[in-house]
Amino acid sequence: MAKDKKNEKKMPKYIFVTGGVLSGVGKGITAASIGAILKAKGYKVSIQKCDPYLNVDAGLLNPVEHGECFVTHDGRETDLDLGHYERFLDFETSKYSSVLSGALYQELINKERNGGFHGKTVQMVPHFTDLVQEKIAKASEGSDIHIVEIGGTVGDYEGLSFIEAIRLFANRVGRENCLYVHVVYVPWINTSKELKTKPAQNALKDLRGFGIIPDVVVCRTERPAPRAICEKIAAFSGIDKDAVLNLPDIESVYDVPFNVLKSGVLEILNKFVGDDKEPDMSKWKEFSRLRGKKWAKTVRVALVAKYVGNDDAYICVTEALKAAAAWEKVNIEIDWLNAEEMSDYEKADMDMLDTYDGIVVPGGFGDRGVEGKIRAAKYALEYNKPYLGLCLGMQVACIAAARMGGIENANSEEFGANEKDGNNVIYIMEGQVGKESTGGTMRLGDYPAKLKKGSKAAQAYGEEEVVERHRHRYEVNQKFLPEIEGQGGLGLVVSGTSPDGKLVEFVESPRCKFFVATQAHPEFKSRPLNVHPLFREFVKSLK
Repeated sequence: MAKDKKNEKKMPKYIFVTGGVLSGVGKGITAASIGAILKAKGYKVSIQKCDPYLNVDAGLLNPVEHGECFVTHDGRETDLDLGHYERFLDFETSKYSSVLSGALYQELINKERNGGFHGKTVQMVPHFTDLVQEKIAKASEGSDIHIVEIGGTVGDYEGLSFIEAIRLFANRVGRENCLYVHVVYVPWINTSKELKTKPAQNALKDLRGFGIIPDVVVCRTERPAPRAICEKIAAFSGIDKDAVLNLPDIESVYDVPFNVLKSGVLEILNKFVGDDKEPDMSKWKEFSRLRGKKWAKTVRVALVAKYVGNDDAYICVTEALKAAAAWEKVNIEIDWLNAEEMSDYEKADMDMLDTYDGIVVPGGFGDRGVEGKIRAAKYALEYNKPYLGLCLGMQVACIAAARMGGIENANSEEFGANEKDGNNVIYIMEGQVGKESTGGTMRLGDYPAKLKKGSKAAQAYGEEEVVERHRHRYEVNQKFLPEIEGQGGLGLVVSGTSPDGKLVEFVESPRCKFFVATQAHPEFKSRPLNVHPLFREFVKSLK
């Protein structure tokens, strides 16, 4: 019987990105940049991260060590690479876009305990590797091209099963449908003034030893490398010299797609996908032009946070601010202010906030530094300083307003407040009691909100029904709304709630130039080519 071509599913093509020599070499940005180029060629591109960590998800990982915890629309807590993917590809990742060893082991063990293997011995090969392949196939559904980044470094014991899984995947879909990209570091030795290729050669030898000969090798260097360096790596590794490319460090990650194009990868991608159509990078070029220009106006933003030891801890927030500044045609300076230190400031010390054009208080957990955040929100309310509060940033704003409204010890149950003392302005969500230290149990992912007509929030969005991502378990206690709203309009008004009105989603100050705070994390949905309206309106208010 002849095949029904109309209903026949087209098989995606797969690009696997691995790393060698050391971690943090730029696999994620390389993968996202390749994806951006392919999307600009008109393809439907999806992307996925496979990590060898034994964690079940990224929800309990320390932001100082691992960077921010990103949340997908359907509530999966992941590492920050998925944020890069969404910013570069302007699409929504899902729970299938992040795979951690811990979650896979948990799934296998649960299946074994429930008799799912019918008494067979459960092994890394084939059971674990088969499960990895299943996750890859599931994540690729509906795509023309699916990109998979393998976390860690080739040769790490914990990642060997993932390398084996992507090797076997070529048997499943055909080698012609798989493109293997290996990103390696080529160090510069300052004493001898030369680039050393031996670590890259060894990394490629390791990959070959596991049965994968890459189609593309990306050499990451701190400065542009002579073509001879790439050719040397090709000669010693048995790879076509035209397939060894150099990607040197540049000032902005958003220029990496242009560097990737200049490297010569387009010809390889064209051959892989079977067309020579030029990618339309016009929007990226416009963003690059705006971002790189020195404007007449510079705005200064105070980011009041407790994780100040790692720039990646709030990377979605800072990237959203920078993109908004570019499109609003202003330069932006973001200063990280340690909220813990601000908790001990004298009143006069808080006046330093007057040197900033605006204040941002991002999300967070725990009581460390929370008094500094409350004081920053109070300062913004009292002195009409533009303020953007994100998640905990909304909660501290409500606490600050309630204190101004007469509840001097107003606080959150997360930080010791309770119903008995009548100061639990922020309280535990129903059904969350007892889960305060448990991963994956919060209000996670997309939730709708209804905005008050004519509010600053509604004006920013241009609509009255919105959907935003969440990551929290505490809520505003509406019993205290009279105190939060204060006397004479000095406090906050609720400008957005859940559709049933039971949960506060947005608050704002009618008397301030811009004071909007949300229980959500709008930074997760902001893109360089499509800036979130709250960030854009906040930056606009600073001009």
